[in-house]
Amino acid sequence: QVQFRESGDGAVNTGGSLRLSCVVSVVSGNILNIFSMGWDRQFPGQRRQKVASIVAGGNTNYEDSVKGRFTIHRDNSENTVYLQMNNPKPEDTATYYCTARMSVRQPGGGIDEADFWGQGTQVTVSS
Repeated sequence: QVQFRESGDGAVNTGGSLRLSCVVSVVSGNILNIFSMGWDRQFPGQRRQKVASIVAGGNTNYEDSVKGRFTIHRDNSENTVYLQMNNPKPEDTATYYCTARMSVRQPGGGIDEADFWGQGTQVTVSS
């Protein structure tokens, strides 16, 4: 089993800041490694899309619209990932999902990479 514990402020005004946190707990022995952690978001009527991710070594990737404004940080020892959202805009309003990419042992014995995500938390930015 994989559990995600997401937390953070759900609302902020333009020009403010907020911080999302997520703790990923792995119980199943079929999970071999956590390669990366990050955050997705989903706008109303659209598909879920990547916002930011970070690997264990510290390399990061950001969606273009959040570069310079959002910062992702990972605590490897605690399997915790944070998203610092500075200068949020109304366009950032969405449901945010904590994510993790893991290697998983399949029923047939093979090993695949798979993405997992939490239940999501609503973030609303008011102008």
